[in-house]
Amino acid sequence: MILYKHEMKMNRNALLIWTISIGLICFGCILLYTSLEESIQEIAESFSDMGAMSAALGMDKMSLTTLKGYYATEIALMHSLGGAMFAAILGMGILSKEESGHTTDFLCVLPIGRGQIVFWKYLTLISDILLLNLVCVGLYAFGFVMVGESVSGGDMARYHLAAVLMQMEVGTICFFFSACVKKSLMGAGLGLTLLLFAADMMCRVVPAIEDVKYLTPFYYANAADIFAEGKMNGAMATVGLCVTAACYAMAHWVYCRKDFA
Repeated sequence: MILYKHEMKMNRNALLIWTISIGLICFGCILLYTSLEESIQEIAESFSDMGAMSAALGMDKMSLTTLKGYYATEIALMHSLGGAMFAAILGMGILSKEESGHTTDFLCVLPIGRGQIVFWKYLTLISDILLLNLVCVGLYAFGFVMVGESVSGGDMARYHLAAVLMQMEVGTICFFFSACVKKSLMGAGLGLTLLLFAADMMCRVVPAIEDVKYLTPFYYANAADIFAEGKMNGAMATVGLCVTAACYAMAHWVYCRKDFA
């Protein structure tokens, strides 16, 4: 528990910055909807003529002329990508920073095993992801009140549950990499996130690579799909949970047997 509290304290500045950045940007975009309301029909028609790009962004399923469609295709996109980038950066450095910072010797002589170190650090990762999402959802709800409109609570709950699972999967994959390397590779974490995001967009418009959807967690966390169908893709989410569990197990196995520099 002491290690958990220490890690939460160490990560609080990053959590605060990312939460404020993502939350306020999306909150501002919600408030912007009222000023766009008169011209949004023209904007929606312009986006509908973008062909494959419209399908990649979910605009073939949702209309920008409603707050629900605007949220699903614009706001949720920024929330998902921003949250995943935060999870990747945090996950990629949370274990490797000890070795690169030459603090492993001190950490490993404490009266806790390596398995406990992995557990408490991973719990920190999950806690920070949950805190970021809780604060952001609160800001979005306040934004809906400010503009005097609402979005279905059920759709919001399903999407944000999927977003949390997606961010946990991305963060846990990076957590596994963090257990394997000797220094923090935050750039690699960001690159992986953008690659998974691009893979989701590509598999939606190129039939030949449709099976790539099983490799990217962004597919089951797509707000346009969830809002349009009224449900989350349970099979894909289950695959994501299995990947998350497998990556944590591998991180635990590697870290407990690692020969530290």
